[in-house]
Amino acid sequence: MTATGPGDREAQVRAEVLARALPYLRRYAGDTVVVKYGGSAMVDTTLSTAFGHDIALLKQVGVNPVVVHGGGPQISAMLKRLQIESTFIDGLRVTDAAMIDVIEMVLAGKVNKQVAGLINRAGALAVGISGLDGGLITARRLLRRARENGVETDRMLDLGFVGEPARIDPRVIYALSGSGLIPVIAPIGAGEQGETYNINADTAAGAIAGAVNASRLLMLTDVPGVLDGDGRLIPELTAEDARRGIASGMISGGMIPKVETCLEAVRAGARAAVILDGRVQHSCLLELFTEAGPGTLIRGA
Repeated sequence: MTATGPGDREAQVRAEVLARALPYLRRYAGDTVVVKYGGSAMVDTTLSTAFGHDIALLKQVGVNPVVVHGGGPQISAMLKRLQIESTFIDGLRVTDAAMIDVIEMVLAGKVNKQVAGLINRAGALAVGISGLDGGLITARRLLRRARENGVETDRMLDLGFVGEPARIDPRVIYALSGSGLIPVIAPIGAGEQGETYNINADTAAGAIAGAVNASRLLMLTDVPGVLDGDGRLIPELTAEDARRGIASGMISGGMIPKVETCLEAVRAGARAAVILDGRVQHSCLLELFTEAGPGTLIRGA
């Protein structure tokens, strides 16, 4: 019998990992996966480097990743640097003409190219674009009702150039993905009159995932996922389960818009959406290629 050393055992472990991942690699081959990138995964160097390698690996094994990124902290830092004061109504930032110019510069410029660079350095070919390119995102002004004592009123808020997707034209995504490239998208859209709107990255990612019939929408967050009343992670929910959770108050606070984004993505054509703990290294690979990833999966049925 041939003796085995530490190196042989390590090689065997790696082979076992690959063997277990093979059915999942086959499952997602040729599929589109939309990843919303933000939070700790975006600002922590170790996590951001791992993210770049994960997205590159997905492309190399036959998956078509599409990345939609945020950039709130970077926008706030630039506004402060330029001495542009932010005004908030009911916790929402009002975006005027001067501010939208800065937001476009930061999101579609510096941040967009930094995210694409992470993937390029990992060995894949990523191209940074925004929702303005190729008519990708047509936007409309976001309308919100004012709240008093936590209750919605009939008074509508004017948030300026804050928008939401009205229509997604995915042809530029298909063109890039079909050419072996990875689209990295800044969440900015154009109104019917050519005006520019800033769009929440979660909302943009959900709309894009629905439009391209993504097999998965992966939303990287700074929370473990949806928790039950005892604080335990819920690995999977149907759309109906999620709606009941919101109605009952089990799903509350900042988790509500994330779950609603997942529900809208699934309703619009995505196969499933996952609220994923982006603080876990390689969370995207764990979700796609293992039995149970670090998050909550929401299905349409």
